[in-house]
Amino acid sequence: MSTVPEKFTAFRIHKNDKTITSGFEQISLNDLTDGEVVIKVAYSDINYKDALAATGKGRILRTYPLVGGIDLSGVVVSSEDSRFQTGDKVLVCGAQLSELYDGGYAEYARVKADSVVNLPQGMSLRDVMALGTAGYTAALAIQRMEDNGQVPERGPIIVTGATGGVGSFAINMLSNIGYQVIAFTGKVEQEPYLKALGASQLINRNDIEMGTKPLENAQWGGAIDNVGGDTLSWLTRTTCVWGNIASIGLAGGIKLDSTVMPFILRGVSILGINSVEMPISVRTQGWKRLSTDLKPTKLALISPTTIEFKDLPNAFDAYVDGTVTGRTVVAIDATL
Repeated sequence: MSTVPEKFTAFRIHKNDKTITSGFEQISLNDLTDGEVVIKVAYSDINYKDALAATGKGRILRTYPLVGGIDLSGVVVSSEDSRFQTGDKVLVCGAQLSELYDGGYAEYARVKADSVVNLPQGMSLRDVMALGTAGYTAALAIQRMEDNGQVPERGPIIVTGATGGVGSFAINMLSNIGYQVIAFTGKVEQEPYLKALGASQLINRNDIEMGTKPLENAQWGGAIDNVGGDTLSWLTRTTCVWGNIASIGLAGGIKLDSTVMPFILRGVSILGINSVEMPISVRTQGWKRLSTDLKPTKLALISPTTIEFKDLPNAFDAYVDGTVTGRTVVAIDATL
């Protein structure tokens, strides 16, 4: 593995007064935030958070300037940590990249050793970015639900925000391990896509009367919710006895209007899913499952697109506008 050049290309995000700007620039290793492991980046990906950060539509970064990209995969160039050696193939997902630390939209990255995971057996550097934070978050949600007693016999799992990255992976993974899965979405034209992933039924969110009772008719064995707000409130009222709701997203709002009735009369649990801050043991176990029993069988369908690094700036608006179905991988050095 060659040494890091004096200058290399990175997609960097700046804040000038109240204005967010972003673009390609030439930087050096010394411009990057501190870390014990230097990686030559092979691939990254595009998440909703990446698009918000790069366009300034959301305040994702907590310090400026930073290299964008919350995920990366690549090959170790150097390491001050004995767990990783030069030439190791690795990945980093979440771990506060493009939030507190420089991220994956660069030819080289320097990261904290505790955020690095060795490439799972049987997976390529592109595969893990086709999964990325979205795939990992879906796996973490399922793992936490199972840890709290979720089993297929308790009834179907409803997945909201079904056409998004997390929703798509959750549908495919759940159906693969024996659950009946119901897709909840406003994009009814995507029914063929959702059923190809493994959904047995589609519910149009625009047709639902959510009601106002403390408890509504119990319909789901559990839920993976990417929406929040009124949708999450409705799920608490309609989930069956001892069902689990994995709460992941807030596209529908940050407020939760509920009563204690679902929790004390039905034993419903809300499980908060944070894919960024967690022990390395949890992170490693999640990726192990993604390479075994939770490995998606429809990865090419969910992540069909690979773009070149130079085309990255033109890809963000579609994510912000919500017009994207499926995930996009960013090839930074596909030869690795």
